[in-house]
Amino acid sequence: MKVYIAGPLFKEDAREILEKIDKLCKELNISTFLPHRDAGLYEKGDSKEFFDKNKDAMDECKVIIAYLDWKGISSGTAWELGYAYAKNIPIIALTDDVKTVDDFYRICVMCFNSVKVVGSLEELKKELTKVI
Repeated sequence: MKVYIAGPLFKEDAREILEKIDKLCKELNISTFLPHRDAGLYEKGDSKEFFDKNKDAMDECKVIIAYLDWKGISSGTAWELGYAYAKNIPIIALTDDVKTVDDFYRICVMCFNSVKVVGSLEELKKELTKVI
């Protein structure tokens, strides 16, 4: 099984959490696509190759794991959530604040209702073991 790990790529602290998710997956013998590692960080110029790499990787994955820090979902992560949902790919969202996740100012209802929310790496591990 392969999972796609989505989240804000331009924040170093967020990338560290994405890498912790990657490590957890590897401990469960799950292969991963980690965008900043496997496709790089888009900077300038023609973005089509970057887009294709990421979209094609999502098409190959059985599960999407999204890190949502609830300070605002990046436009890329929001697109990935919508794309995965439309393709019936299960989405598990890791957040650090489950108690306020459904407050109107934390996340839009479209994103909130398209994911299974977990509040820790341990909860994420439990959810992943259900799908492998």
